[in-house]
Amino acid sequence: MTTGRSESAFGPLDNLRPASVVDARPIRIGLVDDHHLVREGLRLVLAGDSRFEVVGEASTSRDALDLVRAARPDVLVLDVTLPDGDALPLLRELAVQRPDVRVVVLTMHSDAETVRQALAAGAAGYLVKGAHSHELFAAIWAVAHGERYLHSSVTGAIVDDSIRWLGTGRMSAREREILTLLASGHPPAEIGRSLAISVHTVRRHIANLSAKLGVRGTNALTRYAIRQGLVRDE
Repeated sequence: MTTGRSESAFGPLDNLRPASVVDARPIRIGLVDDHHLVREGLRLVLAGDSRFEVVGEASTSRDALDLVRAARPDVLVLDVTLPDGDALPLLRELAVQRPDVRVVVLTMHSDAETVRQALAAGAAGYLVKGAHSHELFAAIWAVAHGERYLHSSVTGAIVDDSIRWLGTGRMSAREREILTLLASGHPPAEIGRSLAISVHTVRRHIANLSAKLGVRGTNALTRYAIRQGLVRDE
């Protein structure tokens, strides 16, 4: 699934390379994943298509920034879970500082919350690691030409999540549950164990709550929860 151009989310039009420039040479690609075998496999797969050229690899967000500065890729293929933390801050920084670099998220996470936050942070494409090589090719080609690409396995979840969110107000039931636990003094790791979800998912919910409610930090979220009557001020 692809959609039309959406340059406004990535900065001014004059910061983007014209499609004709991309068409005149192979699309330059950077690979960011903490597993060497995954990067090696992606490099081998992409080497089989003359439209693409891998210009660098990185295993952390910090190294990814160095890669972008040094190699100037057109497209970054990025996992959202890296050794130095969640890659969402990296996505946001790239959207502001390097809007000419288009990002395809390639990850094992297919839940609607992760997809929604990655797209909101600046990703132009989203693939799961069970995708076929031709889907990876299609995603890279689409985002390099100003379009968006969502893997078929996540589109249904995104639609369902959007409908549910619109129908239940600003917070989903899971977000309300996590906010209540957080405001009651439970750290993210403990919340994850209690709800049988990963700590990364808990942190993404907390980040999404901060964006929705316009407040940042545990103290601010706690004060909001108290005002809403979710917990008592003791």
